[in-house]
Amino acid sequence: MIDVQRLAVLREVARHGSFNRAALALHCTPSAVSQQIAALERGLGAPAVERSTRGVTLTDAGRLLVEAADSIAAELADTQRRIDRLAAERIALTVAAFASGGRRLLPAALSGFVADHPEVELTILEAEPEESLPGVREGRADLALAYHFDGPPPARPGDRSGLDWTPLGVDPLRVVLPRRHPASTRFLDRPDPPHLAELADQRWILGCHKSAGLLARHAELAGVEVRISCTATDYGFAQSLVRAGVGIALIPEIGLTRHPDLIAFPLAEPSPRRHLGLALSRRRRGPAARLAEELASRIRGEAEQPTTDFPAAVRGRPRPTPKATKGDQV
Repeated sequence: MIDVQRLAVLREVARHGSFNRAALALHCTPSAVSQQIAALERGLGAPAVERSTRGVTLTDAGRLLVEAADSIAAELADTQRRIDRLAAERIALTVAAFASGGRRLLPAALSGFVADHPEVELTILEAEPEESLPGVREGRADLALAYHFDGPPPARPGDRSGLDWTPLGVDPLRVVLPRRHPASTRFLDRPDPPHLAELADQRWILGCHKSAGLLARHAELAGVEVRISCTATDYGFAQSLVRAGVGIALIPEIGLTRHPDLIAFPLAEPSPRRHLGLALSRRRRGPAARLAEELASRIRGEAEQPTTDFPAAVRGRPRPTPKATKGDQV
């Protein structure tokens, strides 16, 4: 029989990569951690970790045990939350969302939801996907509005992620320039969007750290190098630097903010983009799970709305001539 407490110790060792750091997290000694892992391995009849001077790595058996430990921890956390709610009159619902997606998609969905469910104790967490998706898996959130860049989605049917992922669509990244920038007029005067190679001589401002890698990959595809002047953590701040003439920015469409001194353009394909989606736990049951599914349905509805009003809200007044529609006023 595998001891659940020893599984929890192995989970901390895997998370921290060493007995010493796991011991700090568990408030015990490294010797106690080592003894727990040794006892687990004796009962298992196989090594769970490989020890070296560089730290600790999991064996194949260890990885299976940690997957089981993650599932058990999530189930226990979910059970504790459900027990805590048995005595409560109100149903707690926690939604995690990244900032720009929350600003674009959540308000309208939440407005109707809150009006229809006054009994719900709603908590909104601002969190990037690397935090929100584990939060849903481990029971700290009921629903996550998230995104991913290139590659497969965070969860697929039948995988071991513990999540159901519902795609919401693509959020293309736009190049934002000062309206007085020489390239703005040049790009407005042509029917096709600019290629990244045409902007290789510009200084770039990024609205988040993760977009640095995305821009670098697309620059490599274009056969150019780009200069980064600033990597911010806020798209509004990045766009304010563009207005100041520091450089040009790469901003997701739903992160654009209206300003008469800025103009936004799509990039020629292959262009960078984010893939938006919703994550729900497969393990959740009961009223909170049903409410999370209802809210997810409302958010999907907002994402599926025609975007004719949205560009007007973020790109400024509509322009009367075809020529002026080639760029987007931010």
